[in-house]
Amino acid sequence: MAYVAVSGGKEAIEASMKLLDYYRSGTAKDLALEAIENKLSLLVDRVMSEAGLYSKVYAALALKQCEGSVEEAVFLLRAYRSTLTRNYYTTIVNTAGMRVVRRISSAFKDIIGGQLLGATYDYTHRLMNFDISGEDPAALYTEMQAHLSNENQAEITPCPRVSDELKKEGLIDIYPENNDAPYDITENLLEFPTVRSARLQTLSRADTGFVSGLAYSALRGFGTVHPTVGELRTGYAELCVPYLLDDTESIYLGEILLTEVECFAEANDKDRLKLAVGYGAVFGRNENKAIAMAIVDRELEHRGPFPAQNEEFVLMHGDSLEMNGFLSHLKLPHYVTFQSKLDAVRKTRLQADE
Repeated sequence: MAYVAVSGGKEAIEASMKLLDYYRSGTAKDLALEAIENKLSLLVDRVMSEAGLYSKVYAALALKQCEGSVEEAVFLLRAYRSTLTRNYYTTIVNTAGMRVVRRISSAFKDIIGGQLLGATYDYTHRLMNFDISGEDPAALYTEMQAHLSNENQAEITPCPRVSDELKKEGLIDIYPENNDAPYDITENLLEFPTVRSARLQTLSRADTGFVSGLAYSALRGFGTVHPTVGELRTGYAELCVPYLLDDTESIYLGEILLTEVECFAEANDKDRLKLAVGYGAVFGRNENKAIAMAIVDRELEHRGPFPAQNEEFVLMHGDSLEMNGFLSHLKLPHYVTFQSKLDAVRKTRLQADE
């Protein structure tokens, strides 16, 4: 379907695409990919999460290409990802061994390994800082690098999960160990009811606003109970692939930045009271989405009459690409269908007047 009725046809479409370059230009100053990648890192992390491709530089390029539109950037990055070959599968990533840069718990004051506040906007005053409009980026970079080099860098040791201690006491739900390969939603269509690995993958790539809205609805009473963040951790997890000549050995590829959340809530147990866990994990620093994902994960496990507990509703309507694509298609010509609606209204009015 195309805008064949638009004045100018192909020429008009080409001119329209040229106008995109006009709006993207704006100023003679350029916005380097390195600047987008590092100064808009939270936006870059969101695009990577919803696109399902961990590449900061390509996410920055997509944002630059589409004037900062998250939906269009996700579309571009997903389309690019679909062209890449998949040569290897990494070994299972144990996030308990991640190099933590932020780790907090709302459930306990003291946790094994300690709490690490890290970087967060939670305690800022939320006041506009007009001074940064004229700051010297080179001087700021030099200052921060010098500050870090002068700090006493304590060795960061792996932190066990908070939930591990509760599991030892039998106070928390324990899922039986499952060695089956996780369901790959990029190669298989969702079938309902689906397995938890498919749900978690879908939620991880879902639109941040959609998942947050569902989680908020559950907190306001359209769900089970008010959960507690047992642990939120952000850090770097190592990626390895099996060594081709020896499956017992692995090759280190690098590390990726992840945010992981476990939320505790009451479990449905008729015999004794215990806790259930909702889980969320996303690329980069994306804490609210990880928390929302953990809440919705728990709601889907619980099931019930509310929107956040309806598996098909949640998983089929939260995908950024499909959601915005279907909305965008309304801008395409619908002349025939609308005329049929209009004719039906006119016929009904004529019958009513007779």
